[in-house]
Amino acid sequence: MEQSVAVAEAVRREFSGDEFRRTLGAFATGVTVITTHGEADAYGMTANAFSSVSLDPPLVLVCVISGTRGAEVIEQNGVFAVNILGADQEPISRFFASRDRPGGRAGFAEVSHTTAVTGSPILEGAGGFLDCRLVDSHEAGDHFIFIGEVVALGFEDEFVPLLFHGGKYRRVEG
Repeated sequence: MEQSVAVAEAVRREFSGDEFRRTLGAFATGVTVITTHGEADAYGMTANAFSSVSLDPPLVLVCVISGTRGAEVIEQNGVFAVNILGADQEPISRFFASRDRPGGRAGFAEVSHTTAVTGSPILEGAGGFLDCRLVDSHEAGDHFIFIGEVVALGFEDEFVPLLFHGGKYRRVEG
């Protein structure tokens, strides 16, 4: 009974952006690196706002902060790849999350990768990848939601994912 009262009170009061972020952090997510490639530029960024949308046709979405280089180049290039990181790839995630990393092609010089259909970088060692053509985008709040149709994919059967929960990297205990 006491918990119901506490929940009701929490629902009725104002909340801060920090409280919103901490509550969202209670949801464990996988960690991805979103990559894109076009005539002028290659780009990669760490993201955990990724989801499947549809099986038929095969659609996925990624959310990218509006006004960032990542949002600009995905829109410009019209393609992106989702690289699903494994437990041993935290350094790759940190690299692509860093604002100090090199830009363009130089950002991939030290990162082993290949390409699939769209030319977007596919990171070696990723547990899975989805190579996509951009089919739609929507601005929502302070983010763009990019919807891509999957044109190529691959995955590893024996794979331990890298997780993000409560503002920290985590590993599956098994």
